[in-house]
Amino acid sequence: MTADIDFTAFFDATPSPYLVLDTDLVIRYVNPASLQTTGLTRDELIGKYFFDALPENPGAPDEDAERNLKASLIRVLTTGKPETLVLQRYDIPAPDQPGGFEERWWSEIHTPIPGPGGEVKWIVQRAEDVTTFVHSRRARELTEEFTEREKGMAAELYARARELHRLNQELRQAHARERQVAVALQEAMLSVPDLDRHTDNIAVRYLPATTSLNVCGDWYDVVNLPPDRYAAAVGDVVGHGLHAAAVMGMLRSALSAAIRAIPSPAQALEVLGLYARSLDGAMAATAVKVLIDPRTRLIIYSNAGHPPPVLLRPDGTCELLDKATDPPLGAREYHVPRPQAGLSYTRGDTLVLYTDGLIERRDEDIDASLTRLTTALAQDSTLAPDELADALLARLDVAAGTPDDIALIIIRL
Repeated sequence: MTADIDFTAFFDATPSPYLVLDTDLVIRYVNPASLQTTGLTRDELIGKYFFDALPENPGAPDEDAERNLKASLIRVLTTGKPETLVLQRYDIPAPDQPGGFEERWWSEIHTPIPGPGGEVKWIVQRAEDVTTFVHSRRARELTEEFTEREKGMAAELYARARELHRLNQELRQAHARERQVAVALQEAMLSVPDLDRHTDNIAVRYLPATTSLNVCGDWYDVVNLPPDRYAAAVGDVVGHGLHAAAVMGMLRSALSAAIRAIPSPAQALEVLGLYARSLDGAMAATAVKVLIDPRTRLIIYSNAGHPPPVLLRPDGTCELLDKATDPPLGAREYHVPRPQAGLSYTRGDTLVLYTDGLIERRDEDIDASLTRLTTALAQDSTLAPDELADALLARLDVAAGTPDDIALIIIRL
């Protein structure tokens, strides 16, 4: 089956300079990259005999440049075999200097295209401008030592490296644009209206990752529940970028809705786990949900594969909420009820929920990471939530961001 390919569109899009000659060496097609390389317009090239449109500099030291190029094209027409010219000097007219020429060096490939009868009908020329390479001091040293084959390899490597650099630049720009969109989407979705009731006793922070590829997997949420209880959650989606942001938003919304209908952290996470199985990109996401009841002074919690929250006492002692930990969302093949635990608190205690970007470090055991977290918290246990959040980020040396997202909730109970 023949692929349906628009080859004109293909050559128009490719960043390498291409032109097509007929058997009379008249230019019949030139792609945008060739126009940019030569500095000439389409009207100055199309329909013109190649050596009229691109005359060689008569004052160039290599007087055989035009002869070599023409001989190569004739051989391709005669033999029907492709041919390569490496490190070929062929000066071209300077657009801003009437009658003047610019020194140019090329690595050229001439490829024959046969007609219905098998005879050559077209010649496709790819001409990579390697002038910068030739002018470099190291290149001059190498080309004195290289054979013709090695020169060709060097020129080709230079052309490919230059193209790779251009593609990397475009990729970085695309990632930067995606990151801006993803961060804006994240900020919009992390808006928590229910925080208005807890302005003085709850602080939240979100720090996007410092690298362009890593953003928007982490989230937080606070939900008011009747009569005077409230719930909080943090979570982390595997992956980064816009897709992770979209998955994060759906999981966050689903858990927020579930806790309103089923005021049990374990059951809410069960519902979320079932939903995650049907959502592409949600498998292995982690989350922890806590329900805070000021009447009984009890914290009820359930954890789906997430780092444990910390209860910080005014005297600086810390207790990990690690008695109801279960695998991440969708990790089990079959549904199993999730565990739930409770912990009493006293007025003035502080609950800290966070994502792994806050504590995890390369090649460090999780226990060491948790010890560093509790040690940092103990040093500022009496600070108000807002001040404690900033102090904690500073003590853990992540205030300027990390390679991973960070979501943080600090609640003064």
